[in-house]
Amino acid sequence: MILQQFLDALLSNQWLLSLVVLFVSHCIGSFLNVVILRLPKMMHQEWRCQCEEFLSVPEGDRQSEEAITLSRPVSSCPSCGHRIRPWENIPVVSYLFLRGKCSNCSARISVRYPLIEAITAIFSVLTVWLLGPSVGTLWALVLVWALIALTMIDFDTQLLPDNITLPLMWLGLVLNYFGYLTDFTSAFWGAVAGYLSLWSVYWLFKLVTGKEGMGHGDFKLLAAIGAWLGWQLLPAVILLSSLVGAVVGISLMVFHRHGRDVPIPFGPYLAAAGLLALWFGDEILAGWYAWLGVA
Repeated sequence: MILQQFLDALLSNQWLLSLVVLFVSHCIGSFLNVVILRLPKMMHQEWRCQCEEFLSVPEGDRQSEEAITLSRPVSSCPSCGHRIRPWENIPVVSYLFLRGKCSNCSARISVRYPLIEAITAIFSVLTVWLLGPSVGTLWALVLVWALIALTMIDFDTQLLPDNITLPLMWLGLVLNYFGYLTDFTSAFWGAVAGYLSLWSVYWLFKLVTGKEGMGHGDFKLLAAIGAWLGWQLLPAVILLSSLVGAVVGISLMVFHRHGRDVPIPFGPYLAAAGLLALWFGDEILAGWYAWLGVA
């Protein structure tokens, strides 16, 4: 009852909601930094253990190291091992207070950490203002946060973890069963069409060239976006992501001599297009229908 009253009060005052979202999303951004850094390491550690077990490597010959989780080992400076204290881990504020340096050894702290925290907060507040105060908007923040994490992980490792993409897809379907962002039929076929569209492109490219043009994580990410936003926005998402990806890829080859055989992650462009579709979905559909001449 008290929680419902608090939620009603938040949704009735957009400025109050924005302030709460601003604070919470800064904290979420700090957590996303941990996910972005540690989840790929957790995956590699798990894969290595599975390979050792499959190959029947003797226990004494297996690589021994501390298990990595999202909470262990505790955060520390990579240069001197100094354990980061709570007041040194306040999103953005601690970075500014410490002037971007470790309090123990003065090693530089990557500016990427406060940037991710700030971007998470900005995108979250922007989502509230563009979609308006509603329960559906609060759930949409989960999609925004997941897309930020997936973008950075894919940039770093060219991986789109199932630990994020699959729960994201199922959550979108469950939420839209109750009609929070779109109707369930649109969400269901959005997930199906999102997966099968890139899956078909993958196999067509592989049959023609003998090479893999994208990873399976891209299929699952587009399926998740379709589950959240519905099948109607998928053409725009695919077009926007392909256009931006092509421009960036050509630019890298021309200006940075990026080899054609060097893979470029596609997930960040899908995520960016998904965010634009979330924020401006109605405008995109209106423009799409106008271009097709559909009333």
